[in-house]
Amino acid sequence: MHVGSGSVVDPAGRWYPAAIRIGVMELHADLSQRAVLDTTSLPWSPSPMAGVMRRMLDRSGGEVARATSVVRYAPGSRFERHVHNGGEEILVLEGTFSDEEGNYPAGFYLRNPAGSSHAPFSDQGCTILVKLQQMQPADQQQLVIDTNNGGWVPGLVRGLEVMPLHASGSEHVALVRWAPRTVFQPHGHPGGEEILVLDGVFQDEHGSYPAGTWLRNPPGSVHRPWSEAGCTIWVKTGHLVVTVGRQGWEAAAAPPAKTSTRPPLP
Repeated sequence: MHVGSGSVVDPAGRWYPAAIRIGVMELHADLSQRAVLDTTSLPWSPSPMAGVMRRMLDRSGGEVARATSVVRYAPGSRFERHVHNGGEEILVLEGTFSDEEGNYPAGFYLRNPAGSSHAPFSDQGCTILVKLQQMQPADQQQLVIDTNNGGWVPGLVRGLEVMPLHASGSEHVALVRWAPRTVFQPHGHPGGEEILVLDGVFQDEHGSYPAGTWLRNPPGSVHRPWSEAGCTIWVKTGHLVVTVGRQGWEAAAAPPAKTSTRPPLP
């Protein structure tokens, strides 16, 4: 049901404001800087489509932007068909996300390569992590992975399990599960690191990060992670040296003189 100009009320009676478009925004856009956000405490901002809200984590551009966001679809909301010139990466956090190709419940990991298009929607509502304009044009692998039925393999230290999701060039994406009191050795990330804590509490010498925390460690950063209580994280490494910006490829930061093509994923 619609209320006012573009506002909606979902079947449970929750009201969502009218759709809006934003101007150019630079939010945590310097990829050479560390960023840590509690995504659960960020305000929801309307998107161009009524019923679709977003919590912005980093962004460089206007409505078409290099962006990382947590996006919430109200039940019955949808987006018009659109093209992702710089690709789209999705992790479904809650509910069921859909497009014309299928339905993707919580736990699905999706990659839609540069140049792909779709018309997404959610009948029952959902919350997703979305990364836009951050894929290399040569990486044309389209992925649909149900991590609920994925395969876990032992990590590099006792107490760690890893579910690899994607690898292309220096970029690696995985889920990592930490048993309680697991400690990893100090290590660096020549191409940067990005983490979303899915459950439990992740830790390093800089702080403690409960479920819902998003971290971005810049190229060349070093840390010593552990988890006293245990946790599961989505982690992406090696992707921050070069990324798609508003006007094409741009360097996030000068990489170190010597880099490894395989980062020390746990």
